[in-house]
Amino acid sequence: MAELLKTKNNQCFKEGVSRIYFRIADVTIALTSADPKLKLRIDGSMEKFVTNGQDPDVFIWAAWEKLEKETSGDKLFDSGDLWQLYYECGFYHFRFTSPVSGKIPYKVARIRKDFKRGGILLHRPYFDPDQPIYPLEYPLDELLINNFLLSGRGIEMHTSGVVDAQGNGHLFVGHSGAGKSTMAKLWQDEPDAKILSDDRIILRNSGERIWMYGTPWHGDAGFASPERAPLTRIYFLKKGQKNALHLKRKAEAVERLFTCSFSSFYRTEAIDFSLGFLGKVANAVPCCELSFVPDKRVIDFIQKLEN
Repeated sequence: MAELLKTKNNQCFKEGVSRIYFRIADVTIALTSADPKLKLRIDGSMEKFVTNGQDPDVFIWAAWEKLEKETSGDKLFDSGDLWQLYYECGFYHFRFTSPVSGKIPYKVARIRKDFKRGGILLHRPYFDPDQPIYPLEYPLDELLINNFLLSGRGIEMHTSGVVDAQGNGHLFVGHSGAGKSTMAKLWQDEPDAKILSDDRIILRNSGERIWMYGTPWHGDAGFASPERAPLTRIYFLKKGQKNALHLKRKAEAVERLFTCSFSSFYRTEAIDFSLGFLGKVANAVPCCELSFVPDKRVIDFIQKLEN
């Protein structure tokens, strides 16, 4: 497969028959078909992130192949029914299976360890060759972006993010059921407010500020925006009997942020970066626990904090 990667990679950027660029959190990905019979498409909310191809950070090609049951390399992670991760000779192998496809994977992504280049092989018997395909179908697109960011560039968080009318970025942190989507919906009709995501936000450092970015991977409320905003305050959500705010110490804030981050636990260097980066985030902005009643009054409560 190493020779295939080299050949297809050279081919697809000179003679590619189908190419799509998309940009998430200031990271541009070029997705290219290396096969004239493989036509590409973009799924769902990712359409909002399609962009013009200028200086891509990540190059990915896709091609048809007849895959085998086994994937080479040392097994690092197994999500269960959906995907497994292997490592061999400087490449990560993401192997995707389903109960329908059986033991033979329906696709295998072979990504260079710096996550800047890679190829996706699609098991042709499982697909209709006449239908356009999105080879980076979730969760592969998220895995690719997140691992690229974790190489010293940023981190994805299990959070919702709102930008108020003054341009302040509010990050609402919590696991499933904490109220992230509820909070996003409460802000939906606020004049000049923007909802970046109701479930997943990317944090990056640029200049002297921490920035929060919307992502395509939304929650039940369906909010997904390609925009960004400077992070102003972090709220750890807790449903309560009244609206109340409690400032958190840095150590506790970092711990709670880390538990809601998408760090790569199979990469030691990614964990080290995550902890260090979240420490910078906790130093940069106030981190508070927000007990809230899920109605519009909590928005007034939050906005008064900025005045």
